[in-house]
Amino acid sequence: MLKKGFDNEKYITLQSQKIRERIEFFGGKLYLEFGGKLFDDYHASRVLPGFAPDSKVKMLLKLKEQAEIVIVINADAIEKNKKRGDLGISYDKDVLRLIDVFREIGLYVGSVVITCFNNQHAAIAFENRLKTLGINVYRHYPIENYPADVPLIVSEDGFGKNDYVETSRSLVVVTAPGPGSGKMAVCLSQLYHDHKRGVKAGYAKFETFPVWNMPLKHPVNLAYEAATADLNDVNMIDPFHLEAYGKTTVNYNRDVEIFPVLNSMMEEILGESPYKSPTDMGVNMVGNAIVDDEAIKYAAHQEIIRRYYKASVEVRRGTAEIEQVRKIELLMKQAGIEVEDRTTVKPALDKAAETEKPAVAIELPDGRVITGKTSSLLGACSAAMLDTLKELAGIPDEVKLISREVIEPVQRLKTGYMGNHNPRLHTDEILIALSICAATDKTAALALEQLPKLRGLELHSTVILADSDEHTLRKLGINVTCEPTHETKKLYHK
Repeated sequence: MLKKGFDNEKYITLQSQKIRERIEFFGGKLYLEFGGKLFDDYHASRVLPGFAPDSKVKMLLKLKEQAEIVIVINADAIEKNKKRGDLGISYDKDVLRLIDVFREIGLYVGSVVITCFNNQHAAIAFENRLKTLGINVYRHYPIENYPADVPLIVSEDGFGKNDYVETSRSLVVVTAPGPGSGKMAVCLSQLYHDHKRGVKAGYAKFETFPVWNMPLKHPVNLAYEAATADLNDVNMIDPFHLEAYGKTTVNYNRDVEIFPVLNSMMEEILGESPYKSPTDMGVNMVGNAIVDDEAIKYAAHQEIIRRYYKASVEVRRGTAEIEQVRKIELLMKQAGIEVEDRTTVKPALDKAAETEKPAVAIELPDGRVITGKTSSLLGACSAAMLDTLKELAGIPDEVKLISREVIEPVQRLKTGYMGNHNPRLHTDEILIALSICAATDKTAALALEQLPKLRGLELHSTVILADSDEHTLRKLGINVTCEPTHETKKLYHK
């Protein structure tokens, strides 16, 4: 079990206080561009043990009476049916999901802004659907030579063409289903319109990573580079902050590159910019809530290795470029780590070498490692899962939680009626079988009760897992890595 290195309650208090201060600084209204994930930030919880995945939401709930949410979506993303990689749903569907989730926890969603609107058919259809659902929708239009032509952008032919988003609260949180949605442009467009109306307002940015007040090569910041290897983000010293204050802070290349343009826009809108550097724009207080740096470093090292395996598998599947793997390999060298530093890797590989079949290893909270092998009844993942549940429940290894008489009918269903060639039970199937047994068997019921304890455990497979296995493990909160190889030499893999 990872040692706690982050004080979550301290973070929530500091972060909400910092945002209140920034609202007051601008005279009572702040447009806060929210980067990264508002919900289920599992990257942050992995690299900052103690950080709760819903910390940002809890922080916003402290500001609930002041805050309203504006969700931004790019019209081209709607037209191209762009999907979120982590959830597998399209951006437009995720907008609806986000509205539901915000409302369920008591946060007010004011409106949706469709950016780069150019009469795209799908965007118009989505706009009409939102209006039918009673949601306020606004259009923002493409601006030629954005963001280079500042005089055009900050004019009636630029931001002036955009709909003015009506807001009623002092903190306007601008978020989106994913990157490239146009959050910053929406914030600046609002500043332009507010300034014309004599409304005092400001802009700030909330990004958790990289952590501005930690060293450039700290493992937490290296882990962020590993996580964004597909975007070619590079952490760097903020040169503007260094020049203005003589202090070294960390930012990333895209914010540093866009800052002169952003600064010029704010000068055009407000007369002078309140910021001297990209770091000035941020309100992130994560670095101030770290209580054990060694624990944080270890957790970040583990995340870098996980990202290496994830990228390697994606390259094997043909969904990523080899350059992503090469970049993460360099980050691993900078951090001084190897794949063997992931404690589940060697036991899994050793078990596979011993049995000459795919194998899986799971690390328990106390550091012990459980291995599972492939058999005629179960896949390695299912076998390791059952053995782990037995170990957590204190059930002797020789006890069979699910009898052959229960497993074999399921196998016949799979191969005889469902058209599957692999008769072995996947993890979702084995959990259903265990649930059925638990109805009449107290031992099986005891094993099933251990499922919540799987969250946060580490698992390594010697082959790429089936989608069904990976999906089930993700739902259970297990951190999964796989060797970048398939179980068979077939060209098509589910």
